Amino acid sequence: MKKRSVIAALLCSLCLTAGGAVPAMADSARVVTLGADLTQDQKDTMMRYFKTDASQVQILTITNQDEREHLGDYIPLEQIGTRTLSCAYVKPTQSGGIKVRTANLNYVTGNMIANALSTAGVTNCEAVAACPYEVSGTGALTGVIMAYESASGQKLDSTKKDLATKEVVVTGDLAQQVGNDNATNIINQAKLQIIGDNIQNADEIYNIVNNIAVQNNVTLSQEEMETIVALLQEIAQQSYDIEQMKETLENIQQNLDKEAADDPVFDGTAQDDGVVDAEDDNLVDEDSTDGEDITQNVDPDALGEDIKESSTEDPSLQEETMGEAVEGEDGAVDEETGIPEATEDGTVLDGTAQDDMSVTPEENTAEDPLNTDSLSEEAKASFEQAKSFCKGEYEGDTASLQSVMGEDAMASVTITPEVGADLTQKVLESYIKVLKDGGMSYVPADTDIYLSAELNMVNAEMRLIFSMELDPAEDDILVNETPETRQALYSDTMKFFENLYGESSVSAETTQEEVME
Repeated sequence: MKKRSVIAALLCSLCLTAGGAVPAMADSARVVTLGADLTQDQKDTMMRYFKTDASQVQILTITNQDEREHLGDYIPLEQIGTRTLSCAYVKPTQSGGIKVRTANLNYVTGNMIANALSTAGVTNCEAVAACPYEVSGTGALTGVIMAYESASGQKLDSTKKDLATKEVVVTGDLAQQVGNDNATNIINQAKLQIIGDNIQNADEIYNIVNNIAVQNNVTLSQEEMETIVALLQEIAQQSYDIEQMKETLENIQQNLDKEAADDPVFDGTAQDDGVVDAEDDNLVDEDSTDGEDITQNVDPDALGEDIKESSTEDPSLQEETMGEAVEGEDGAVDEETGIPEATEDGTVLDGTAQDDMSVTPEENTAEDPLNTDSLSEEAKASFEQAKSFCKGEYEGDTASLQSVMGEDAMASVTITPEVGADLTQKVLESYIKVLKDGGMSYVPADTDIYLSAELNMVNAEMRLIFSMELDPAEDDILVNETPETRQALYSDTMKFFENLYGESSVSAETTQEEVME
């Protein structure tokens, strides 16, 4: 599958403001943001997970256009994607720093969100960022800022929000090489020192970063060092109150240290034994304006089993629920196909995956149904175009779709990322079989509408995949899609293949009629 940068998952819209005037609200006001592309049942699931309802919170709907309008100047649109699926629940607080919990976000951890929020100018809040199934988290992170500004009535400084976005970009790049925790650790420690000591000189910042990397047994390239130093120098030039930031940054550091030591705690101020007793729990609640910490008062059962979680207050969550996704050197891959699993934005699950995000020959070449080694160069080129189309049409990668269908092309229907990824796999598996066969085994039929045997073979395969004649079986990947959706997907798919082969059903039928005459 086409490589997608981990940054796509990490590029959260920490530079956002809610459109229009933001009304002043009470300090304890709470706001929930819901991804516009979720179904109503999924939105209801998220409200159950947040353990709240419309009578208790203000609800905002976050659209993909919201993300594009605010992020389009910072990242390529294809990395933003076309769907907004994740959600956020935010409550500004009077003290306690920034507390964050995440659920089903593959790339972004609670520590990363909290660290970047501190750069954006937030000092105290509780935030939960989640989705009913695994996604990258872009939509949720967009919602965190929009919800915070709406709930607090505070418009964050635009420059600081820009820096927060850049911070996540740098952290994401670094995470590819050294892992999420190491990347967050370096940025967090450096911020504490340069802001606390008011250090703005690039050489001094360079030495600080280098020393932190050495202390953490992390090797950074010269380019990585320069990128980190440039970011931190910009941050140092802003006006931050280190006393306001310190609680959050120190809590993040304690969280990272505890996680590294495999010693789970629920609160940055917990006792050395890592056990939170009733007194500790009361202290945590006292930080919250109305006595309830929304990062702890959630219902994980609402999201089903095997959800992935992280928390600035409980590092054991990440160890327990995200371990399987981050183990190994090659990142998380589908157990059957060996292909990196897709997320909301088409990115792979693990920030520590290899640069090429590929499956090595030793792992899966013999079994990989999408291996193209036996194809001709022409067939390989056709297959690569089909991959781009599938990523665009089924998984929401608009740039990929437009690269093969024209700059105005847009997917006509929206399906979930999980269904889209499965559909991509199924269509590509069918197409590679056609390419290897070359149409040689195809038996012409009276119902053929194309001149090329290969294209008629493709059409026959696609009619089966999209259930054009019969209703889909109970285990079919499109069983929950409407006939109209399946028809639209089939029509768009065959339009692509018609363009690829330089034919159309209309021209084929016309040519056949002329021959008969």
